[in-house]
Amino acid sequence: MNYPHPIIAREGWPFIAIAAIVAVLIHAFAGFGLAWIFWLLLIFVVQFFRDPPRPIPTDPNAVLCPADGRIVAVETTHDPYVGREALKISVFMNVFNVHSQRSPVDGAVKQVEYFPGAYLNAAIDKASLENERNAVVIETANGQTVTSVQIAGLIARRILCYTKSGESLARGQRYGFIRFGSRVDVYLPLGSRAKVSIGEKVHASSTILAEL
Repeated sequence: MNYPHPIIAREGWPFIAIAAIVAVLIHAFAGFGLAWIFWLLLIFVVQFFRDPPRPIPTDPNAVLCPADGRIVAVETTHDPYVGREALKISVFMNVFNVHSQRSPVDGAVKQVEYFPGAYLNAAIDKASLENERNAVVIETANGQTVTSVQIAGLIARRILCYTKSGESLARGQRYGFIRFGSRVDVYLPLGSRAKVSIGEKVHASSTILAEL
């Protein structure tokens, strides 16, 4: 599951190609006076699908951020995917953030489960349980369970997950993508210590969310 294209996400290639063709055709037939809007659209699409490499901290107990964005929740709540009380940390991604998801820990994938649902604003709390989502349950080498949940947003309509039960993930490894605005919830064992606070901007892999 190595990802050989670390600059532009492969999920964006068709969108970038379409935007580029439209911009070129309109420029050729109508001139820059009309085409500049479509060149701006092309720039926006390229920046949306950027997927740069990130440094990966090696702290043994670190839980890495699975996505770029802003912290919107740090709370103790019920993890419905494993059936336990847990520390939940939520990251909201807007359309200007990188939208690939990366594994928060090293471990074995014990469960991958997709849930259809609504498309509420992903920044609000009830989006965690009412929106379309995909949960990946990971068990670390020392038996601790981390649940990472991809959640569709108001205009997001496609959750992509590239791992399945029985596979292994390495911290920072790319495992999914959500198009056009979304959220990721991470559920951690009680006793884990959050290293981020609400409102803080975070970056996939390079930001440490918590310590197990």
